[in-house]
Order: sequence, then structure tokens, then C-alpha cells
Amino acid sequence: MSEDQELGILARRRIEAGVIKPIYETLCAHLGKERAQSLIGEAIAKTAVEAGRDFAARVPGGADIRSFVELQKLWTQDDALEVEVLRADDGGFSYDVHRCRYAEMYREMGLAEIGHLLSCNRDHGFIEGYDPRVELTRTRTLMSGGAYCDFRYEVKAGAKT
Repeated sequence: MSEDQELGILARRRIEAGVIKPIYETLCAHLGKERAQSLIGEAIAKTAVEAGRDFAARVPGGADIRSFVELQKLWTQDDALEVEVLRADDGGFSYDVHRCRYAEMYREMGLAEIGHLLSCNRDHGFIEGYDPRVELTRTRTLMSGGAYCDFRYEVKAGAKT
């Protein structure tokens, strides 16, 4: 599949959520909601780091903050996010998300209580796997009731890009 034909992240998350929903419900029935959420969160976080590494491995010359900015089209594809970019340079990438169709989709699928695990939970792990020289700070998300999501990716002090 060419890069232009790559399935957007929103479409991927819908497919994954359809598979995860009955697994989550079964885990809840056998282990309780708290343990089920812990296990789902742990599994998703692990796959996020691996996904970051996989994406980084495809970048000619190596991953960096600039190539990470270019990847964002996969997350915004299909009008998945309404984003206000505040910064995109060699030192960092900062933006606010004002509408999140991921959150809307999880609510529609009856998965609002774990939507943060299925999507938001991936963000820190993904950048860790993609470029460990970059750190994400986020203080709020729409998924958890915030007015917007604040993504602040910064190249760590002393890290060479």
C-alpha cells in the first residue's frame, strides 16, 4: 500500500475497537472493570511504542521531529481532528485539538469509558518509540472532559536532531 493510500488512524481505531470491545466486556465479566482496564491499557501502551518504532524505521535517514510532523496527516485524515498548530520547527511541535472524532466514535460504540486507553494512552508511547529525543507533555484531553487537547512535543535539551 502506498503512503497516499495508507489507512487513516481513525479507520484503524474503529476496526481495533470493534475487536477490543467484546474482549473488554469478557475481561470485565471475569476480572472486574478495574483489572480489565488495567490490562487493556497495558497492552495498548506496549503496542504504541512498537508502532512508533515501526513508523520510525520507515523514515529514510532516520526519524526526527520534522518527520513526525509529516506523519500527523494520518491522525487527521478523514477529518478525524480539528487542530490548531501553534509550533512546528526543529525544536518542537505544539498543537491544540478542538474536535476529536476518536472520542466521538468511542462514545457511539459504547466504549467511552475506555476511549482514553484506546487512543490517548498511545501518544506518549508512540513518540517514545518513534524518537526518544522528543518528549510529550499533555495536561488535558477532550476524551477526559477537557475543553481541548494540548499536545506539546519538545526535543529534549541537548538532544541533536
